[in-house]
Amino acid sequence: MAGGLEPHLEALRRELHGPAVLSVLVALIAVAITFLIWRFVQGRRSSRKAVLLLGLCDAGKTLLFARLLSGRYRDTQTSITDSSAVYRVSQDKSTNVTLIDLPGHESLRLQFLERFKAAARAIVFVVDSVAFQREVKDVAEFLYQVLVDSTVLRNAPALLIACNKQDVTMAKSAKLIQQQLEKELNTLRVTRSAAPTSLDGSATGGPAQLGKKGKDFDFSQLPMKVEFVECSARGSKGEEGEADLEGLEKWLVKVA
Repeated sequence: MAGGLEPHLEALRRELHGPAVLSVLVALIAVAITFLIWRFVQGRRSSRKAVLLLGLCDAGKTLLFARLLSGRYRDTQTSITDSSAVYRVSQDKSTNVTLIDLPGHESLRLQFLERFKAAARAIVFVVDSVAFQREVKDVAEFLYQVLVDSTVLRNAPALLIACNKQDVTMAKSAKLIQQQLEKELNTLRVTRSAAPTSLDGSATGGPAQLGKKGKDFDFSQLPMKVEFVECSARGSKGEEGEADLEGLEKWLVKVA
């Protein structure tokens, strides 16, 4: 009986050491490594719970911050420090993010971005849609500094350009703001790429290249997902009315 089973056992041993089994083992190892990398990336992302509110002075960040948290209007003034609070994105108490309103003054904004950028799950870049035509170069300059930051590029937080103050008749549309920003960012990229080089031929500027080399810049070239919404922290009925933040609130649900 044992002698009759021996040929079958030998064939099974050869099969287990054959190329087919080796291929299966390699595939299983590859799947395991991929899963571990995915868990690591997801773990890093889940540890980043901050949504940063960025923008120039008077873009409406602080009023937007207050409206999201309480729904009520309040008079604001230029911020010189950060403000933070937990924001529940839905009725589920476990789903929340930390909103952080950062100062927009030129002498402070990069300093505060440096402090909080590593914790950013997402960034809301608030634009004054009424003053945009006048401020477009300053807006693009600040946004450029954010987009070429090495930590921001590595973590690739979701980015929303919130075109605020849409309750005012002269406000520019989100589409026009996107087109103008892409044009200005492309100009900045060309200017920065022409920066002087050191004696060894390396660039002295240091920041990463924005977008794809040889192509005009557009937001789809960035490693993070970029969206635009029109909103109004003040609201069409002023202090007594409600803010128009539906697009922003829906976006916060997605990124939470």
